[in-house]
This record gives sequence, C-alpha cells and structure tokens, in this order.
Amino acid sequence: MIMFVVFGATGKVGKATITRLRAEGTPVRAVLRDPAKAASLAALGCEIAVAEVGDADAMAVAMRDATAVQLICPIDPRAADAGRQMLQSIERMVEAIDAARPPRILAISDYGAHLTIDTGITSLFRAMEERFRQCSTRMVFLRSAEHMENWARYLKIAGETGIMPSMHLPMSRPFPIVSAADIGDMAADLLLADEDHGPSPRIVHGEGPREYTALEIAAALGRLLTRRVVAHDLPRAEWPATLIRAGLSESYADLIVRLSDAHNKGLIGAEAGVGEIRRGRTGLSAALEPFRPDVRQAVSR
Repeated sequence: MIMFVVFGATGKVGKATITRLRAEGTPVRAVLRDPAKAASLAALGCEIAVAEVGDADAMAVAMRDATAVQLICPIDPRAADAGRQMLQSIERMVEAIDAARPPRILAISDYGAHLTIDTGITSLFRAMEERFRQCSTRMVFLRSAEHMENWARYLKIAGETGIMPSMHLPMSRPFPIVSAADIGDMAADLLLADEDHGPSPRIVHGEGPREYTALEIAAALGRLLTRRVVAHDLPRAEWPATLIRAGLSESYADLIVRLSDAHNKGLIGAEAGVGEIRRGRTGLSAALEPFRPDVRQAVSR
C-alpha cells in the first residue's frame, strides 16, 4: 500500500505538499508535534501521527511502512544555541531513518547547501545533506531559495514608517526567492513521480518564476499596504542588534548575519551544473497577499 509520510505537516511547505497529495487521492500520514493542530489535516483525510523531531523512536514509528518520507529540519529562531539544536535534530532524524529504513526520503534543503565555506544557516543544511548521504535510503534533496513569505515580517515596520530595512545589498541586485507553497507542490511532484534518476542523492533546486531585488520587494509591500514603501540599506553594524530586537536569539541572529554576508557576495544560488532547477508559478505579490493587513480594522483603531 502506498503511504506518504510528511513531517512538519502544519508548516507552509508541509501543508502544501499534503494538500496536493490528497488532491491526487494519495494516502498521507501527517506528522506533527501538537495534536491540537490535527483537525484540519484529519479533515483532508490524513492519518495523524505525533512525534517531536528530537524523539528518534517516535519519528521511526511515524515512518513505518512509508512509501516515501518528506522531512524538514526545524530551527528555533529563539534557541540559545540555534545551530547546535538543529545539528542535534539532524542526528535524531538520521537515527529514525536508519531504524525505519523507508525506501525514499525527500529532504527540504536550502540554496547554497553545496558551499564548503561558512554561510550561517545554509551551512547547517550542508551538514544535514552530508549526514543524510550516509543513510542507505534513497535521497532527494529539494533545495529551496529564500521564501517569499519571509518578507511579510517587514509589513509592520513598513506600514508604520514607509521603510523596509534590507540586508540584501546592493538593493538593485536580483536574487532568487520562491513561495513556500510552490516548494510544497514541487515536493509533491517529486514524491509522486518515484523516478529512478541514477545515483542517490538526487538534487533539485526550487525557485520562483523570476528573481527579485530588494527594491521590488519594497514596492510589493507598498502595494499591499496601499502606501509608498522604500527599501533602506541597513548598515551591517546594525544587523545583529536589529535582528535581536525583532525577537531572534543572539545565536540565530549570527546565523542570519553570516548568511547575508554570503548573499551579498553573490554566493547563494543553485549549484552550477548539478541537478535541475524547477520554477514555481507564484509571483511575489500573490505570495504576500494572504498577509494583507485589514485596512478597516487599522482605521477603526
């Protein structure tokens, strides 16, 4: 019997994968940490499993009898040592894979995971890929460009000030981004295809229909807010404190700073000559539309 197991089922990527798989009539076991969030997944016809990423035994049970497993390794932006926590999660995932031995794993990775230099968060995904390569299971690494939805975090400050701070420099340089929902849909395509593409792992890069600049992203936020928004290049010396004020831990802020340095050197992109690039269909404005503020409520306040 076919059974696709999707971890991170309540996240944007996982939910998109599940929605597509269920639309195809395929059985899905949705794995989540909080059983209180299971109702919407059960309504889609999913079998529900509960497992913490740090619990290798529970993860292995959730993988049992799977045709294929989709994994995404969470990183807690408020963890005191975010990098160490993610590396520990990777080890628990490997233990679960080795115990359950599913035929295929599709792991959501990151653009730049092929780089051997220090790139902050992306280096952690390189570590994940390296550990997963040691498993006997067939692997697909779906490397995702930066998610378009991440830019919604700037809506509050842009709405209040008309300014969108940017660590992407120069602001006129285009870079790849993608809707999380499109990554979930690409993942579903890969799970359903089950094609033999030679030696494991298979590398697939996912990005949007085109690249965007920070200037274009600011303009998109402005359209959403129905006011003029301009991009402002945030001086590098202010990056850590700005990120910490936004609620990130010092360790996570440091990972973001190092990733931004690599971005600004033009290093973060698809690995040249390796795998393939798949492009989503969702444009930036469409990806941000669900985050549109309720103008009527704002006025009434």
